Amino acid sequence: MSTTNEYMLLFRGTDWHIHLSPEESQQVVGRMMDWFGSLKAQGKVTGGRPLEASGKLVSGKNGRVVADGPFAESKEAIAGYFSLQVASLEEAVAIAKDCPTLAYGVQVEVRPLMDVCSLAKHGVAEQQLAEAIA
Repeated sequence: MSTTNEYMLLFRGTDWHIHLSPEESQQVVGRMMDWFGSLKAQGKVTGGRPLEASGKLVSGKNGRVVADGPFAESKEAIAGYFSLQVASLEEAVAIAKDCPTLAYGVQVEVRPLMDVCSLAKHGVAEQQLAEAIA
């Protein structure tokens, strides 16, 4: 469980703009940038970036399988993220509800960041995990 009041907003949907004109797309992107800038000015956003549509998916024992990815449908693919420092999950959700691209089919997943990996619950020493994360 998080005690840091840090949250991740994951933006799902990479094709939200396909039915918009270039001018309309630019207007929506401008609103996104204004929204991000406002949150940053308030000290609530600690980072955020868009993600490329393609990458690699590593899986299998010792990472033996490396494939082109991601394989999610474009409406489910993660297009970018913000990291937030806010008072509560409810505040993070309220911020997510203001996302300008929600009206175009984007979904915003809100996830609390944990202090320590959940592996600590399974007998892995917290100190080892804390040192690895630091």
